[in-house]
Amino acid sequence: MSAIFWRTPRKVALLRDPFDKYFRAAAAMTIGLALGFLMTSASLRAGYGFGEISVGPWKAWPNLGGDEIDPYARASVARRGIAPLGRSEGLVFVAQSDSFGAPLEGRCDYRIFGTPPAARFWTIGLASASGAPLGNAAERYGFTSSEVVRRENGDFEITVAREARPWNWLSPGDARSFVVTLRLYDSALDAAAMRLDPAHFLQIVKLSCA
Repeated sequence: MSAIFWRTPRKVALLRDPFDKYFRAAAAMTIGLALGFLMTSASLRAGYGFGEISVGPWKAWPNLGGDEIDPYARASVARRGIAPLGRSEGLVFVAQSDSFGAPLEGRCDYRIFGTPPAARFWTIGLASASGAPLGNAAERYGFTSSEVVRRENGDFEITVAREARPWNWLSPGDARSFVVTLRLYDSALDAAAMRLDPAHFLQIVKLSCA
């Protein structure tokens, strides 16, 4: 009886070892897949793949509308359901924070001012993180270069606030957060955008928060 008693656990262990290897391999594969999905999801939420250029709080992806678009950017475009501008059409800059790096909040007022890069035509507006226009009572979603009110020297500024403001005003509505999009049409910017000086680009400054 004692011999049988001591041999039985050994036999059970021998039978169980091959299955343990399979279980370990399956667990490792499952963890690897989960990490891969999480990293891919984070990459898709963070931006539009590789080739990003930054100018202060503004970011752009020149390859987004070209043949050189990478798989991450292609997946992000499909996920968000947007139609990017072609390389020959223009360039889109997106700002998710102010010029000091703080995230843009719907409860705060902001001042956007400065000089946008040279372009035949440009638009600027507010949107959600996914790129959808923000609903607001004024039903104004942005300005164009031909309609924005300017000073005598050609400069302009836009106030972002929930309540109405004089001159150029945009409202984020009830959104808790938002992004600012600047679309440049028929612009010569591309690789040269890497050398843009943030001090001579549009600035986004927080004024106050409710």
